[in-house]
Formats: sequence, C-alpha cells, structure tokens
Amino acid sequence: MPTGVTHEVTNQAPPLTGHNPAEDAVLLDGVRREGAEWHIEELRRFGKVAGSEEARAWAEQANRHEPELRTHDRYGHRIDEVDFHPAYHSLMTTTVGAGAAGSAWADERPGAHVARAGTFMLATMMEQGHMCPVSMTYAVIPALRRAPELAKVYEPLLTSRTYDPGLRTPTQKQGLLAGMGMTEKQGGTDVRANTTTATEQADGSWRLRGHKWFTSAPMNDLFLILAQAPGGLSCFLVPRVLPDGSRNTFRIQRLKDKLGNRSNASSEPEFDDTVAWLVGEEGRGVRTIIDMVTMTRLDCVLGSAAHVRESLAQAAHHARHRSVFGAKLIDQPLMRNVLADLSLESEAATTLALRLAGAADRAQRGDGAERAFLRLATAVGKYWVCKRQPAFVAEALECLGGNGYDEASGMPRLYREAPLNGIWEGSGNVNALDLLRVLAREPESLDAFRTEVEAASGADTRLDAAWRELRAELVLTEDAPLRARHLVERAALVLQGSLLVRHAPPAVADAFCGSRLAGGQGLAFGTLPPGTDFAGLLERLPA
Repeated sequence: MPTGVTHEVTNQAPPLTGHNPAEDAVLLDGVRREGAEWHIEELRRFGKVAGSEEARAWAEQANRHEPELRTHDRYGHRIDEVDFHPAYHSLMTTTVGAGAAGSAWADERPGAHVARAGTFMLATMMEQGHMCPVSMTYAVIPALRRAPELAKVYEPLLTSRTYDPGLRTPTQKQGLLAGMGMTEKQGGTDVRANTTTATEQADGSWRLRGHKWFTSAPMNDLFLILAQAPGGLSCFLVPRVLPDGSRNTFRIQRLKDKLGNRSNASSEPEFDDTVAWLVGEEGRGVRTIIDMVTMTRLDCVLGSAAHVRESLAQAAHHARHRSVFGAKLIDQPLMRNVLADLSLESEAATTLALRLAGAADRAQRGDGAERAFLRLATAVGKYWVCKRQPAFVAEALECLGGNGYDEASGMPRLYREAPLNGIWEGSGNVNALDLLRVLAREPESLDAFRTEVEAASGADTRLDAAWRELRAELVLTEDAPLRARHLVERAALVLQGSLLVRHAPPAVADAFCGSRLAGGQGLAFGTLPPGTDFAGLLERLPA
C-alpha cells in the first residue's frame, strides 16, 4: 500500500498579490523630483488597489474573455457595438477614477501631469490592454484645443474621472473617452497615402468616406480621424453618437486578432457619409494630430517602463522565495548579476520616463526650453525604452524557469504585451528618423538636450567621453538615415547616464556608466563585470 505523500508542495514562491507597487523608491523618487510630491499619498492608496488579488483577477479575466463584436441587433439593425467582460469595466472604472485619463488637463497644480504619469504607470502594472483608451483620452486634449468651440463642449467630459460606458449622446454622459484613426491598409505609417475623403457641407460639418486599418477602442465616444479634404490631409472629430442622439456611421468590419493586448478591442472601421467636424486648419491634419501622437508616445515610454518594473518585481519575488542548490536564488552569484542588471535597466527606464513627464508638465505651463527638450527626448525615449522591453521581459520570465512559461504565472501575458509599445505610435524606425528630423529642423531641441546632458558634466569620465563621441556623430551627414538607430540608441544611453549620475545612488550610476557607456562590456543581461556593487543594485529591486 502506498505510504508516501506525492503532492506536498514545497519550494514554490507564493503569489505576488496584496503588495503595493507604489512602495517603490525609484518610482516615488522620480515623482517627487519632477514636481508631484503632493500626489505621493494618493499614489500609495491607488497602489494598494493595483497590487491587489482582485485586480490580478480582473486582468486575467479581461484577457481570457476577449471583446466580442456585434455588428447587428436581433432585428437586423446595424449597431456596431463591442461587448466587454465585466472585469474590463472594473479596470476602466478604477483607472479612470484614479485620474489616469484626461483629468490632469483640468488640474492647475504644478506637477499634475507627473502625478498622472505615476498613476498611469501603476495602472499599467495592473493590466496594459485597458490603458489604450485611457492614453488616447489623455492625449486628445492638446489637439482638440485647436478647435476651441469643440473643446468647449467636450473637454470637460474628457477630463472627468467618471467612466461611463455605452453609446449615448456625448453631452448626456458623465465622462467621455477618445480615440484616433490614422493608418490605412495601403499606407500604414505613410498617412499622406490615405484615401479616406472629406467633403464639406453647407452647415459647416463634413462627411467622411473611407476605411481605417487599425483603430483601437472602437467603443470610445469620440475619434480624431485623418482624411483627405480639398485643401489636403486634414484632421476631423468623429463622434460615435451625434448631438441629436442618432448613431453616426461607424461600421466596424472586424476586430483585429492580435499577438497580445487581448483585453483591448482594435478594429477596422468604415466611414460612409460619416458626420465629422474639422479640427485645426484644413490641409494641416498631420500637424494637428501630432499633438495627440506626441502625448501617446510619452505614454508608450511610461507604459514600457511600468511593464519592465512589473516583470522585474515578479522575477525578484520568485528569486527571494525559491531555493536551488542549497541557497535562495537571489543569493546565487549569477542570478544576483542578472537581477542587478535588470534592476539597473529598469531604474534607467523609469527615471527617463518620469523626466519626460516632468518636461511635458512644464512645457504645458509655458516653459519653452522644456518643450524643446521634450520634442527630441520623446523620440529618444520612445525608441529605446520600448525597444528594450521585449528582451527585458524575456529575461525576467526566464528567472522563473518553467514556472514563468506557465500562463498561471502571468508572465506569458506580460511577454505578449512587450513588443506593442515599440510598434504603437510609430515603430523604432519612425522614431529614429524623427530624431534626424528634429536635429535638422529644430536646433533649439538639440540645445536643450545638450543642456540636460551637460548638467552632469565632470561627474563621470565615461559619461563625458560618451557625450563627446555622440556630439560628433550628431553632425548629420549623407549616411545619417543608415545610422539613425545607432544615433538614437547612443542618445538614449547618454541621457539616461546623465540622469542617473545626477539622481541615482552611486552604485546605480557607476554600474550604468560602466556597463552601458564604456566599451568592452557584454550585451546580454547578467554580464555586469566583477567589482560591480551588486548589493547596492539589488537594494533597488521593487518589493
């Protein structure tokens, strides 16, 4: 008769739930430094929700039970609605209520956009898919303000902290969400190849006809859409429901079957005599909608930094509880190297992301130097932080071994999400080439970038040397497009190095300059050289 117990569970890490991701020195230091110390206690309160077991269940359910498209009702009427699992609505209610959508634009306090950035990062750690409509709602405000009469009607509702789902007359709702439709199947990034047309009406409205290839969150209330008007490519506001309560023509042809981001519906809408209103000048659509794109690119950096931080927390938690060869994983020399290197990468990403949020806040308050810095640094940060995310999450997943490859760990979902921000709002090549455009056309942005980097001048010889080399390379030559990725990568590393030298503990700054800026180091995570202050780096791991 069998006598042994075969299913006793030992040496397994407990679930990482009930923790507070806001209790993180790197995040809190950045929020304070960029001007939103007044928001710290609210961040801590929201962190308790974001790290709860209930929030983890919402994330799992919203991605397991994906949005469903209903093109017609039972009687055959065209309705073009998307149904979401209740967990998705719980995520949206919590995140919008915490102020991660448009509310910062209605907050007069200095640091309001930094406060919102910290909240956005915590909400992303909770679940990334629902952050798409949240981000677009935040980003639409600067563009919408180019049409003051429209902004007067819709901005108070876009800045609301109330999540009010369902298609109804916008002005009868307690809060609105916004989206955008730029790309078409024949052009993608080349939006000037768009064929959607706009025809002006006698009453001052316009009618759109055409098809968009990738428009996320189709159940949002308002969309900025690019279309060809007689005067050229222009930007238009398209509501799902018109002021008189009737449905605007917004035919959802299908939902995209995506690699990740499964909780978020992404669609192909078709416009046919769709009512719209011009935003900005006719023929200046790209210039108008780029105000929105700039802010969503900032959110891509914040989102990637947050996802990196979340995957690091999972890896560190596992290593603290799992034993192998007679010692905890976190005490094994090679694993210490890996975790220290991941911690270093994550701190650099978070510090840069919050510096960009601080620049955005000060730029909105009239600081021209910060606006110039943001123009260049957003492209740099969007390229590098988002580019590093997939490799980072893969390494963090590997820290859990086979457990990390199991869906129950949550790591596969993080891994599927990892490439998204690198593609969203302009791929790596788009942002690398954007850097070249800024260098060629906006010398004030390079001046602002130089001022930022040289604030650390003389503090580290490796940083000084890397900056000298980069300055020489930033003189554009005919082969600049070929070298664009190299330039944007070096610019990101030099900028991160300057920020860490000024603001991070010495162990962090020294390890970053030695491993990222000095030559001859390994490229894989876990190749920090002997002599690195591993204890100092591991102290920066999230709890």
